[in-house]
Amino acid sequence: MEKVKVFIDGSEGTTGLRINERFAKRSDIEVMHIDPEQRKDPAARKKLIDSSDYTFLCLPDAAAIEACELAENPDTVIIDASTAHRTNPEWAYGLPELSPQFFEKIRTSKRIAVPGCYASGFIMMAYPLVTKGILGPDYPFTIPALSGYSGAGKKAIAAYESADKPEDLFAPRQYALAQMHKHLPEMKKIVGLDFEPIFEPVVDDYYCGMIVNLPIHTRLMKNKMGPEELRDVLAEHYSGQQFIRVCRYGSESETNGFLAANSMAGVDYANILVTGNEDRIIVSAIFDNLGKGASGAAVECLNISMGIDPTTGLVV
Repeated sequence: MEKVKVFIDGSEGTTGLRINERFAKRSDIEVMHIDPEQRKDPAARKKLIDSSDYTFLCLPDAAAIEACELAENPDTVIIDASTAHRTNPEWAYGLPELSPQFFEKIRTSKRIAVPGCYASGFIMMAYPLVTKGILGPDYPFTIPALSGYSGAGKKAIAAYESADKPEDLFAPRQYALAQMHKHLPEMKKIVGLDFEPIFEPVVDDYYCGMIVNLPIHTRLMKNKMGPEELRDVLAEHYSGQQFIRVCRYGSESETNGFLAANSMAGVDYANILVTGNEDRIIVSAIFDNLGKGASGAAVECLNISMGIDPTTGLVV
């Protein structure tokens, strides 16, 4: 069988490196490499993009937009892990578990935008609740979230792993305080919200894994229900899905009532847990920011586009 030709533009970043890891044992993929001295050469990049079946863009937004402008082969499928195209209606949004329509658009599109890591967590929790009329599109969402430092880029990773790192890097650090985080537009658009949520991301001194929380006041629900019933709604929505799994109600007892943000490091699926009481509920999504939050999601989209088992080469 002829191998599928794949070019990873930006293969030295954390997302590109993890994609390469997932391809290491696959016999159906041929990864095309660029000369390191030419990795910023538009002509060299264009040649590889146009000669590939699939190109992954693991680049800053401006470079991802440039790569799309370079591409001329109409048969090349571009899978973009940057923020640049996530709210573009002409692109498929790479969270296929949301609905059959999302899956089908990924399967048939030549342009696929990989969701942001924090956005993936929020959307996989909020989308079913809003589309089913349990929460209104005007619900005042607040999203506390905690991530490892691997999603912060090369400079930040180097700082966290430096032998003489400053004292503040040993502690959790909240950021994006002006409420202008780059994931907010896709959170609003994909879920269909009237307003952007309040988003409270925190980066901490561990490599990868994240937890995204969705607190809910049941008195503000359009269709009021308790935590166990709400868990059942989510479980039904994601029934049979391998990349989003809703844990049984009360499963936090298995970890003595603690939820560790790094507990899903190294895997490519997400766990959703529902906790709380009849007045206040917390829905939590726990996953690897480099797995279901980035590289794993990108490879899942590739597999769907190829028409093969979406779990191929992934850790599920």
